Amino acid sequence: MDSASVPSRSAALDAAFQSPTEHWVPLSPRLITARRITLSFGYLFVVAAIVVAVFIPAIPLWYPIGAGVIAVLIYGWAWWIIGRRVRSYGYVERDEDLQVVSGILIRRLVVVPYGRMQIVDLTSGPLDRWLGIATVQLHTAAATTDAAIPGLPPEQAAALRDRLAARGEERSAGM
Repeated sequence: MDSASVPSRSAALDAAFQSPTEHWVPLSPRLITARRITLSFGYLFVVAAIVVAVFIPAIPLWYPIGAGVIAVLIYGWAWWIIGRRVRSYGYVERDEDLQVVSGILIRRLVVVPYGRMQIVDLTSGPLDRWLGIATVQLHTAAATTDAAIPGLPPEQAAALRDRLAARGEERSAGM
């Protein structure tokens, strides 16, 4: 394989995930905080299990120490990847459709035509409300074209929900 062809393939793939008309609208950095808080609470159980293992006489001490080192490494990697993953999200409203892009290793571009939208959900859990973010979820007849835009400020999420619902109603009225 010619090494000169590899960058051109990569550039072509990157171009496939670019919005042809607009710049991607990013998510709120508060989503990073929400995901990292969730990660930390989940890791409390891991830490508790390691602490309990330290006090069990039948388990050699180096087992929980090794598990602790591995847990710290995985936690650090997950902390870092959360920031990259959230920053990989973006959306753009176009004349006929909404595009949502996400992913680091596996990139995903979902194009949802406004006329195909059936339901536009706006959700915000307790942690999301505390941090001032919400998620807009789009549902279509085909489950594979559903899209979610998490981590939006509530005002922006409500405005997006209203615009999407209005555009969906306009497009489906002609059917």
